[in-house]
Amino acid sequence: MRRKLVSLGVYVLIVIAWTAAPHVCAQSITEKVEWTWADRPEHPNPALPDILLIGDSITRAYYAETSRLLDGRANCYLFATSASSGDSRLPKQIADLATMMPSTFAVIHFNNGMHGWEYTERQYAAGLPGVVAAVRKLSPSAALLWASTTPLRKPTTAGATNQRVDERNRLALAVMQQQHIQVDDQGGLMLQHQDLHQDDVHFTKEGSAVQAQQVAQSILQALSRPAKQGLK
Repeated sequence: MRRKLVSLGVYVLIVIAWTAAPHVCAQSITEKVEWTWADRPEHPNPALPDILLIGDSITRAYYAETSRLLDGRANCYLFATSASSGDSRLPKQIADLATMMPSTFAVIHFNNGMHGWEYTERQYAAGLPGVVAAVRKLSPSAALLWASTTPLRKPTTAGATNQRVDERNRLALAVMQQQHIQVDDQGGLMLQHQDLHQDDVHFTKEGSAVQAQQVAQSILQALSRPAKQGLK
């Protein structure tokens, strides 16, 4: 009960920050290089469910292996972007996917935590409800899976640290719990595989394969469950 009350308190503070201070997310803080990346199956099987991965370069790295693992079970789509939660562009980018991808997805697996380090953790948290709302609007019947942000090998010049990753994951988890969104704990998984970093942020091919195994498993589990994603 104590844990539930703490999570509820964190979530209420996030919602208050988002509604009472809309300026927090109103203006984008751009990075030196900004990008978006989308991919889809060349010949999707209409008999199979469609699933979507939303994320950044970490997601883009495990997408190919995830697609391979889901071959014959689901059509796998990708949208990756350098925009993070806290950036007003991100919900708009997600909304634009409706013009280029299927009208419905069975599962949407999403994370946006490895960019936007010039946003404070308060700004990051304030943007989360808008990101979730955009994902829900894109495909209202989809089962949603939030992936926690993965750890760093060491701090980066962009301002990323594992302490900040942990705080963003804590704030995001409170939102996902209150909105009844299942969690794929990629952060906890890769904390056990720090030897598989290829640089301070990204993982080797072997590391991305470890991630893909858990991503695919979480998606298959979501496909086997009745949809229970509505707010309560």
